[in-house]
Parts: sequence; C-alpha cells; structure tokens
Amino acid sequence: MRRVTYSMTTSLDGYIVGPDGGFDWAPPDGEVFRFATDEVRALDVHLLGRRLYETMLFWEDAGWRTPDRDRAQDAAMLGFAGLWNPLPKVVFSTTLSEVRGNARLASGGVAEEIERLRAEPGEGNIAIGGATLAAEAAAAGLIDEYRVRVCPVLVGGGTPYFPHQARHEDLELLETRTFDSGVVFLHHRVVR
Repeated sequence: MRRVTYSMTTSLDGYIVGPDGGFDWAPPDGEVFRFATDEVRALDVHLLGRRLYETMLFWEDAGWRTPDRDRAQDAAMLGFAGLWNPLPKVVFSTTLSEVRGNARLASGGVAEEIERLRAEPGEGNIAIGGATLAAEAAAAGLIDEYRVRVCPVLVGGGTPYFPHQARHEDLELLETRTFDSGVVFLHHRVVR
C-alpha cells in the first residue's frame, strides 16, 4: 500500500513558519535542498493546503529562479522544478475556485482523497504538505511517516509542524542525518 508521508522543515522549537509567517530562518543549504528534492522523486502525488499551494505558485511564476543567488542554486531550483511541475497535486481549499498546472482541487475531505489515492495503482508515496492539512490527516490516523528537517534556530512561535491534539502515536526511528549546516533530518514511521 502507498505510504502517506509528511515532510517539512522546522525550527528546533517545532515551527514551519515563524510568528511573522516567514521561514527566512531556514538556512539556504544546497545539501539539504538536494536531499529534499530527492524526497520528491519518491512521490506519486502531493496533497497540499491553499497556503503551500500559493507559495509554490510564487516560485513557479518566478521561473524557479533565486534572485541574488549563484548559478548552482538556480540549477538546483530548476532541477526541483523539473520534478515538481509534472507531479500530480491535490489542493484542499475552501476559497479557491480553480487551480492550475498539474493540480486539481480536492473533491472530498482528506480521508476520502487518501483512500481513493491508495486504491489507485502506483508505488510512490502520497505526500502531505501544510500543517493544517497534516493535522487533519494525523487526527484521522492517516500519516504513515514523518520526515522532519530541523534547523538549529528557535523562532518562538508561528505555525507548528506537529498538530497539538490529544493524540498519542508511537514512532519508530528509521533514519537520521546531520548536514554540514547543522540541520538534522529525522525520519520516523508510525507504529501500528
């Protein structure tokens, strides 16, 4: 069965964006970016909320270029774009009436979409992006793996990576990796 994964970068205190809604505290680390790009290679579909969808559209509209960065960074972004753009995406939104590219609006709730996607043929993972959507999937017991890239910074508030709910789940550590920038990758599987 296809696994549902939740993968994001967080601060050490567990936030995917800080109090101001930004994530400029995440180091521009080429090694971490290449690692995250490799995660996208293992996906068949990406489920995302409106805010993450709109953030990714910004980069798409910017031509996946990184202003004031070197050519290697632009090449890495273009490599990511070559994977991201054709990847099927399902967008969960109550405010958007249409999406573009290789995306479609969700026709049901996250549980219904995941059930339908798991029934389809394919070997790649189903990724969830966005804390609100991931919280809903976690509350329903639908997330199989958590992949966290932890940055060595405390931001003091913002949007948390983990849903703050009265839910207990045991996790099994599958992999860790420490990058030169101090970012630590943690990969856990939910024990069922």
